[in-house]
Amino acid sequence: MEQKFKLRQIEDALNHPETKKEDIITVFMALQQQTFILGNNITNLLKAWPTVTSPVPPTTDEEPYKFGTLFETKD
Repeated sequence: MEQKFKLRQIEDALNHPETKKEDIITVFMALQQQTFILGNNITNLLKAWPTVTSPVPPTTDEEPYKFGTLFETKD
């Protein structure tokens, strides 16, 4: 909700008749730079993410849960 509000504030400011083209260019360039940095960071994180080479052994002898089965009881 807060993000929608902030986006609306930005949109209203950009559509205001007194807004200068240079200001819009400055905002756009700053956002584009942040997008590139965020993309590079995510790429580096994914490259450094550890991969599982062997399955993890179970810690108990119990059977795994069956999907779609409810384990709740009604009062």
